[in-house]
Amino acid sequence: MSTNRARLRNPLKTARGLGSAKDGTHHFVVQRATAVALIFLSLYAVALVVSLIGHDYEYVRHSVAKPGNAALLIAFLIASFWHMKLGMQVIVEDYVHTPWLAVASQLAIVFVSVIAAIASVLAVIRIALGA
Repeated sequence: MSTNRARLRNPLKTARGLGSAKDGTHHFVVQRATAVALIFLSLYAVALVVSLIGHDYEYVRHSVAKPGNAALLIAFLIASFWHMKLGMQVIVEDYVHTPWLAVASQLAIVFVSVIAAIASVLAVIRIALGA
C-alpha cells in the first residue's frame, strides 16, 4: 500500500497544506531589526559598564538612575530578550520534529523570555526610582 493511501489523503489536499503561512517575512524583519538595534544598544551598554569600572556602588546606582541611561538600558533589555525569543523560536521550528516537544519548547521559550524581561526591566526601574 502506498504512503498516500495509508494516510487516506488526496495528494492535492496534502500539497495545499504545505506552503507559506504568511508570517515568515514579518518574523525575519523583526529579527533583523532587533539585531540592528542591539548593535548600537550593546555598544552603549558596554561603554556604560566600562565607564563605571572602579566606581563605588552609590555612583553606579546614580548613573543607572539617570533617565537617559535607564531608558537605553531598558531598550537594550527588551531588544535582547525579544531577539533571543525569536532566535530560539527559529531553532525549535527548524530542529525539533516531535510535535509535543516543539509546542512545549515554544511555550517554555515564551514563558522564560517574558519572565526574564519583566524581571530585568523592573530591576532597572527600581534603581531608576531610587528604591
